[in-house]
Amino acid sequence: MTFDSVVGQLALTTTLKNAVKSGKLAHAYLFCGPRGVGKTTCARIFAKAINCMSPTENGEACGHCESCQAFNEQRSFNIFELDAASNNGVEHIKTLMEQTRIPPQVGKYKVFIIDEVHMLSTQAFNAFLKTLEEPPQHVIFILATTEKHKILPTILSRCQIYDFERMTVQSTIDHLKYVAEKEGVQYEDEALAVIAEKADGGMRDALSIFDQAVSFCQGNITYQKVIEDLNVLDSDNYFRIIDLAVENKVSDIMVLLNTIINKGFDGGLLIGGLAKHVRNVLMAKDPQTLPLLEVSQQQRERYQQQAKKCDTRFLYQALRFMNQCDINYRQSGNKRLLVELTLIEIAQITQPDDTPAAGRSPKRLKSLFKQLLQQSQPKNVAPQVATAKPVTAPQPSPSTLNPPLDSAALPSKEPSTLRSALPLGSAKNPPPSKPQRLNIKASSITHSWSNILNKGKQQGGDDKEQETNSNHEDQVFNEHELQYQWVAMCNRMPQRLVGVATRMKNITPHINDFPTVEVTVENDLVKEQIEQIRGNILSTLKLHLHNSAITLVVNVVEHEGPVHILTRREQYEQMEKENPSVAKLREAFQLELA
Repeated sequence: MTFDSVVGQLALTTTLKNAVKSGKLAHAYLFCGPRGVGKTTCARIFAKAINCMSPTENGEACGHCESCQAFNEQRSFNIFELDAASNNGVEHIKTLMEQTRIPPQVGKYKVFIIDEVHMLSTQAFNAFLKTLEEPPQHVIFILATTEKHKILPTILSRCQIYDFERMTVQSTIDHLKYVAEKEGVQYEDEALAVIAEKADGGMRDALSIFDQAVSFCQGNITYQKVIEDLNVLDSDNYFRIIDLAVENKVSDIMVLLNTIINKGFDGGLLIGGLAKHVRNVLMAKDPQTLPLLEVSQQQRERYQQQAKKCDTRFLYQALRFMNQCDINYRQSGNKRLLVELTLIEIAQITQPDDTPAAGRSPKRLKSLFKQLLQQSQPKNVAPQVATAKPVTAPQPSPSTLNPPLDSAALPSKEPSTLRSALPLGSAKNPPPSKPQRLNIKASSITHSWSNILNKGKQQGGDDKEQETNSNHEDQVFNEHELQYQWVAMCNRMPQRLVGVATRMKNITPHINDFPTVEVTVENDLVKEQIEQIRGNILSTLKLHLHNSAITLVVNVVEHEGPVHILTRREQYEQMEKENPSVAKLREAFQLELA
């Protein structure tokens, strides 16, 4: 009924009261803001104060004059309300504009309150615009909306705009306490805090939830009854999950998650609430961000206590994991598994590298691979490098237009070098038609790795090494060495040539009139792609096969009829015919072709 009864909008109500006291009123006002913060209420109180015949000294309506009594009894002919959501057509606006011509019978002004004005159609806005530009002196428009951006700029420029703020949790709690004391309702502070957080800044929503809680609790609002009535997850669960995660107790977290889900709570709701909880803990670590916590004083102290236990890096990582889970939750086919994996990752953030845990974190796996690499490295590598024949190729001259594919594709990336060293018999590279073990020393491989990691920039070197390398410029190689270097070259090709590399892996090169290398492709398209990088292929083969006279011939296979593409089973049967050991392997391990 009065401006003083409006909660949380002190600046706006003070401005409106001052306008009433001074009598300096605009012809149009726009009240905008989130739902349930008092826009329509302020519009009615303002309209009542404008027409009051004897307003008080602070700008409030007296409540006793004829205009105020007519307003209280809802029989005032000077105040009109229009719901633009259901009356958004041109005819409704025209009817309203016709009423603006009639001067008020009692009071000074005719006040037109248009609620949800953003729902008006474009034609209705245009019909309303002319009257808004030049309204009669006795007319005042008060527009209310929750979506100011949908209103035409021409309308906005002719209104005084008042932006209403959303309610803070503390102001909502204070008002609920005032209402509870007026109504004689007993309450707990924590229960009112839950209601205020559930309202999300809307006082109307807070009062509705409060009425619901009063009915459920029968006049005694307690924390447990409120979370049961509103189906809100107890904040104690969030505190427990974070405490367990800091201690890396994955099993206890899984048991707690199962208990929460069995109570009917959704996993996405848990992740969203936990993310908000971790955000509050992060805000509680710094006194500067402590005012950002919209919680009760008791909850704020709990957040501060937990913030002392948690490292800032842990909170950042946890927020990142939960944000990723929230993004993938709707598309996930197994939502519970996604939530469990997220909680496991959070619980392993603070886990040391080599601490045994229920699950192996990425750090644990990383340390495991380090141990395997150290065990597999030969202990006598250093002496062998000193005595073995160096295989380092000579540096290409500056005039070389086509650099080797491996050196161009390997800017010191260790995984690519590992792929380049895979033998032909590995899982990714099929063996040649006549399997033969290549005689490659570990020392020479290690030496070539160091050259690759140095990007081929080794300069200055030993004179003896340069002489040895020059002696190998016409070295003889066989088909198995050629095929090995061919596949290794394909593995080292850059990402932009991944399509060509895949096709080249399925091609088996042969020696035709040594040192001519001949490859046969399926069609002209593949031949054209290989021809585009012919110079790079030759440079790579010359470098690793140590023969500068290598030439490359690319032929296209001639198909007399349609080519029969073998199925997976036919490919396997053909492998068994060519190599009976494959059948023995299948029988020994009792394997089946999927």
